[in-house]
Amino acid sequence: MSHKKTVLLLCGDYMEDSEAMVPFQALLAYGVAVDAACPGKKAGEFCRTAVHESSGHQTYSESRGHNFTLNATFDEIDFGKYDGLVIPGGRAPEYLAMNESVLDCVRKIADSGKPIASICHGQLILAAAGSVKGRKCTAYPAVKPVLVAAGAHWVEPKTMAACVADGNLITGATYEGHPEFIQLFVKALGGTITGADKRILFLCGDYMEDYEVTVPFQSLQALGCHVDAVCPKKKAGDSCATAIHDFEGDQTYSEKPGHHFPLTASYEGIDASSYDALVIPGGRAPEYLALDETVITLVKQFMESKKPVASICHGQQILAAADVLKGMKCTAYPAVKLNVVLAGASWIDPDPIDRCYTHENLVTGAAWPGHPEFISQLMVLLGIRVLF
Repeated sequence: MSHKKTVLLLCGDYMEDSEAMVPFQALLAYGVAVDAACPGKKAGEFCRTAVHESSGHQTYSESRGHNFTLNATFDEIDFGKYDGLVIPGGRAPEYLAMNESVLDCVRKIADSGKPIASICHGQLILAAAGSVKGRKCTAYPAVKPVLVAAGAHWVEPKTMAACVADGNLITGATYEGHPEFIQLFVKALGGTITGADKRILFLCGDYMEDYEVTVPFQSLQALGCHVDAVCPKKKAGDSCATAIHDFEGDQTYSEKPGHHFPLTASYEGIDASSYDALVIPGGRAPEYLALDETVITLVKQFMESKKPVASICHGQQILAAADVLKGMKCTAYPAVKLNVVLAGASWIDPDPIDRCYTHENLVTGAAWPGHPEFISQLMVLLGIRVLF
């Protein structure tokens, strides 16, 4: 039996929010141990993140993302113990590329032939470490001059989802490419995915929580599932605004604007019978989606057919409104307990907050820190496995 794979996620302040959290939680869900560390910071401290988006200007916009909690102390790390390295983009790589201990880490992992997956502006660090010479490499287009000067064979990204693998080096243009980026990294770690020929539907709405749609959506795509995102009164190609919910010292969570999430299918005429599972993100969208009779009908179809349904945080407001919780054991964000109990469910206290629970065909989670359990429990119901 092979040892559990362990990878390092190289963090820094104002790394791109999705580019840190999606690979972090996806890999954890697949059974990979991930140490998230930042030079000059200790386990339990956090890095601020940035939301980078194309919004019609000559370059991307930046706004504040979630606070990302580190689970390892950089100064105490033995770089030799890792099976791979993940480097998020954003603005952190600009200054991390000037840190000798970071470059030492990258060189040690690169020289050992272990896989390195770097995305967007992360390739600045690879260039500074001398790890791209003679290698095929893509990145966010603005990074091209540095990579060319460092001796890389530049591959122009045809879309912002482009990824390139050259030996142990995997590079991606932006977070749009996460599904292929993560899949290539899992393969480079020696992973095999089975049972992923599934079709999964995401029930979206404006101001759903950013992580709670993006992380499971891209994690399931990375496994090879066909995943569709739909929203009432919207069609394929439209997008939903998302919300960033975080705890920043107030009595309840704060809200900041997140990424715009693109929908992949039109809601009108959606056929529940053509999907194997339903996922309901939390955030503020469930408050109003719970009032939509077509949403209620859709949820009932999935629950009555006993297909897997995975709902997180405030998503359980929709389950309660659909009257499908009677006799079920269920957790949720604590403020949603009233809805769950009044709907006839047995309440499972989310302690700790990352606790998730499966009862029959229903997976419920309390909040986005629970994604690794949330995704892995849904994988069990769907019969999807990642083997190393």
